[in-house]
Amino acid sequence: MSDDSGRVLAQFKNESGDLIGTPFDLPLNVTPDQLELICNAIIQKEETVPYTFFVNETEVTGKLEETIEKHSIETEKVVEIVYQPQAVFKVRAVTRCTSTIPGHTEAVISVAFSPDGRHLASGSGDTTVRFWDVSTETPHFTCKGHKHWILHIAWSPDGKKLASACKIGEICIWDPETGKQLGKALKGHLKWITWLSWEPLHRNPECRYLASSSKDSTIKIWDTCTFSIQKTLASHTQSVTCVKWGGEGLIYSSSQDRTIKVWRAEDGVLCRTLQGHGHWVNHMALNTDYALRTGAFDPIKGQTLDNLNQDALKKQALQRYQDLKGGRPERLVSGSDDFTLFLWEPETNSKNVGRMTGHQALINQVCYSPDGRLIASASFDKSVKIWNGDNGKYITSLRGHVNSVYQISWSADSRLLCSGSADSTLKVWDMKIKKLMFDLPGHADEVYSVDWSPDGTRVCSGGKDKVLKVWRS
Repeated sequence: MSDDSGRVLAQFKNESGDLIGTPFDLPLNVTPDQLELICNAIIQKEETVPYTFFVNETEVTGKLEETIEKHSIETEKVVEIVYQPQAVFKVRAVTRCTSTIPGHTEAVISVAFSPDGRHLASGSGDTTVRFWDVSTETPHFTCKGHKHWILHIAWSPDGKKLASACKIGEICIWDPETGKQLGKALKGHLKWITWLSWEPLHRNPECRYLASSSKDSTIKIWDTCTFSIQKTLASHTQSVTCVKWGGEGLIYSSSQDRTIKVWRAEDGVLCRTLQGHGHWVNHMALNTDYALRTGAFDPIKGQTLDNLNQDALKKQALQRYQDLKGGRPERLVSGSDDFTLFLWEPETNSKNVGRMTGHQALINQVCYSPDGRLIASASFDKSVKIWNGDNGKYITSLRGHVNSVYQISWSADSRLLCSGSADSTLKVWDMKIKKLMFDLPGHADEVYSVDWSPDGTRVCSGGKDKVLKVWRS
């Protein structure tokens, strides 16, 4: 490191605000790679961890002096450099379509990988659920039981069951190993079902209970062992658009009545109502979504969970959930037809933590990155916007689609984002430089659903052209 650009007194600080070590002398032309070496040396971890660095909430992407000059940071005082650990394993960007799988006879509405990425399922307008062999990328089972369009599918966090919901308000539970329906269809909703959410693995390793939201303005909780309704949560006055079962025993529901409601799962009591949106609330995401979705599966270890008993699964899932949550309340972000997003801490507070504006059209989907640090929002204004996951501050807009963006999905290491659009393409974005990495054309029509497998190896997409496409690096 040559020293012709002057020096500065600096000190590292972790995400919680604790200062690490003592202030030290640093050349201004230091790069993030060099900062990483210094940081690892000061913290003295056994293995080298990749970090990103921030000064005054701005990421250091080039030389330190560039960030300091750009934001007129005083160098007379000690400059505090906040470090954030990144995922140790790295997901490679998907770059090509390895197979186009026909089979469905109507639009593919929903595609989803199982929590460990070993199984793939899809739901379609042709009333069938299909399971696909991930390694050979060929059809496995075709499941018939619904009488109308399948609007949503959801894997239980142990990967042993798949729930599917259709337009006449029925839910079927499937066994991915056999393709057979488990028990009878769950009936009770009067109109179509908009969303499904399973009870988290760390709260119940049996993966027994399932919450569903419907256009009939209710949320129902089902027992998938006795195939009966356990509770009906009714307080919304219009269609419920999304339901999320949080990690602290709370259920969150968003509605076209412009509110989000917080329910206690054990007895169905309404805890609080979150208000602020001026139009329909379309979608919500939790900062713990990835840990809740994948349960005990850790992509870093990549282990299979077949030989673990329920207690071991529960313990592993709880550890992953707590690590991600980091001792702070669960965060919720909501996206609306009013073009805005709100950030909430619904466990403790009915006031929003931040209002996020900038979209020029309705927001279709919001998504926390697996590490909970970033929020992505997909909008009909053809853009994806990236926000700070802690305070909701705007970071950047990803532009490239020429039509509405319907769905987004993060890679397991939070470094990449894939978006699917009405313009028939998928796009892969690099979160380090916040730029387009790969354009993935191939679909013949609108892309309705995108999912990046939790083990990071592949992306699946489905849409109006009735085929599934599998994309790999």
